[in-house]
Amino acid sequence: MRAFRAGFLAAAAVTVYGAVTGREKLQWVAKPLMMPLLAADVATSGVDIEATDRKVLLGSLAAATVGDILLIDPDNDRRLIAGASSFAVMQTGYSTLWLRKGARPLPAIALPRVAAWLGASVLLRTKAPSVATPLTAYGATLGTAAVLASDPGLAPDAKNIAGLNIPGADPRSRLGLGALLFTVSDGLIVLRRLFARSARSRHVTEGVILTTYAAAQYLLADPRAHQVTVRG
Repeated sequence: MRAFRAGFLAAAAVTVYGAVTGREKLQWVAKPLMMPLLAADVATSGVDIEATDRKVLLGSLAAATVGDILLIDPDNDRRLIAGASSFAVMQTGYSTLWLRKGARPLPAIALPRVAAWLGASVLLRTKAPSVATPLTAYGATLGTAAVLASDPGLAPDAKNIAGLNIPGADPRSRLGLGALLFTVSDGLIVLRRLFARSARSRHVTEGVILTTYAAAQYLLADPRAHQVTVRG
């Protein structure tokens, strides 16, 4: 494993531990390092990535870094909205990358995600109207990226079951799983905001949120998934 990706895993582990145990200082130390470590891996991996794709990927990780810092305190609605805005920039960057690779929104893949987005939107409007509009808007960018990441055309040799490319040896086949994990992580943010009442439940849920988030970024920012494809 490359050094910067190993460093990312270490930073992610400390971040999750800090969240579960309520040690916010650990998160302030480790969480802001996560995306810069992945960005450093992209910059030093030696993988052949088109210059524009590399810039978009690094820009997406920079936006995610801002979001990470803002969401160290996920119980502050102002920071939650600002963090969602940063992650919307990141998701738009990811969508741009998948579109540049030829991905297109397929109805069979898009429809379940649209239904989930509408359900979450209604739930937010009912239970948390103060954050419903910005989080619903963010959900649209998340869903768009997830739909594109699951396009079978991104990984032609991978099996696609129920609208998800099954991860295999080709790193591109893992992009759909990464997007799905991101969706799970963000869905849990909404559920935590609406239903977690005790400190313990909030801490444990935050640990799961960060675990799925870290796994998603580990897959989505793998330089090998973005390398120039040689066509024979």
